[in-house]
Amino acid sequence: MGEVNLSKRILAALVLFTTGAVASAGPASVRVSQPNFQSPRPLDDQTKNTVIKDYLQSWQVMANALEQNRPDLIDGAFIGSAKADLVSTIQQQTAIGIRTRYHDRSHDLQLLFYSPEGLSIELADNVDYDVEVLNRGKLETTQRVHVRYIAVLTPSEVRWLVRVFQAEAV
Repeated sequence: MGEVNLSKRILAALVLFTTGAVASAGPASVRVSQPNFQSPRPLDDQTKNTVIKDYLQSWQVMANALEQNRPDLIDGAFIGSAKADLVSTIQQQTAIGIRTRYHDRSHDLQLLFYSPEGLSIELADNVDYDVEVLNRGKLETTQRVHVRYIAVLTPSEVRWLVRVFQAEAV
């Protein structure tokens, strides 16, 4: 009984934090609103498209890491507090014997801010997905979730990395 309650608490925490994405039967729909911000640095189409591609790939990386309970998989997609929070979530899952699977339905993205130096981009993402919690390999629960994320990405040598990743209940 205590294990089930703990699993439910972990699920609640995962819903507020991870709201992630993995490939499902079909691709998730992605909608990108036109950027509506004032910045002394223009956001060219190539940068915008690369940020969006890298951000969506980070969801895939996160989902794989959570499904396999492997924090090493998030290297190269997450840094800073986003990485620390994901590592903690994976450690908590591992400790109680659960894994989570995410099935992306949609992302509704809006670019909010582009720093003058080009060292960070902030975006909002309204995400719809299904999350499955497996307890020692057995499906325990499935839940449909809608959450708004605020993410801050910073460039590295090869891609944009998610540095801040905060969920807001919608």
